[in-house]
Amino acid sequence: MSSGRIFLLMATALYFFSGCEKVVQVNLNKATPQIIIQGNVTNEAGPYTVSITRSVPFDNSNVFPPVTGAVVKIKDVTAGITDILTETMPGVYNTATVQGTAGSTYTLEVMTDNKTYTASSTMPGIVVLDSVSFFINTFFGTTLTNPLPNFQDPPDADNYYFFKQLINRKPVKTFFVFDDRLSQGRYISRQLFNDSAYIKNLDTVELEMRCIDKNVYNYFNHIIEAQGGGNSGPVAAPGNPASNISNGAFGYFSAHTVQRKAGVFKE
Repeated sequence: MSSGRIFLLMATALYFFSGCEKVVQVNLNKATPQIIIQGNVTNEAGPYTVSITRSVPFDNSNVFPPVTGAVVKIKDVTAGITDILTETMPGVYNTATVQGTAGSTYTLEVMTDNKTYTASSTMPGIVVLDSVSFFINTFFGTTLTNPLPNFQDPPDADNYYFFKQLINRKPVKTFFVFDDRLSQGRYISRQLFNDSAYIKNLDTVELEMRCIDKNVYNYFNHIIEAQGGGNSGPVAAPGNPASNISNGAFGYFSAHTVQRKAGVFKE
């Protein structure tokens, strides 16, 4: 049962990765602190950041001790460039030379406490986000407005998408992931269902769209499913997400593209 606690704490640590608000209450005992690594490389200009912390017992405050003094490297396998990251604040490590490029593969290596953790991620090609529109749902006297990202899914590859949103420049904690299994090669306009963020007249909604690889998609999709989101329904005992980082570390390493589009909702 200790692994369940570590998962719940990890989900809390990701400020915009809280997914659904439902949390299954389970009886959890003390757990040995585990390393948590979160790293990203994007097609935007660096520097890129890797954060390293430790999990804490379930009944402690959600303050995750930083891991200092680690040796952190990111390698652009395609270009043959290795970047040794600099610790700019406790537990936060920044790149200096690596530049993210669609189609390139990147590896992460973290050495700390006489252990080495590795991960690999390939940045997908760019899928153009055309625009943001809105869909109004009315039920039981309540009106709920959801944003729709509009874009053409490529016909010749499996694609995985991650979305987060800002309403009037304020980040919304809920995130969304889906794949193109049922819509490959089609033009996609898909509602992002808000469970607590209600969009009102003249609100500005900005969507950030990431094209992610399959392993990163699996990680975030597992978080949604374990918290009772998506189509899977509630789960009895949440497990740890399927991290793409080796040696028992929690967290993820993602090389992905980023695009942003905004729309103003008008009734």
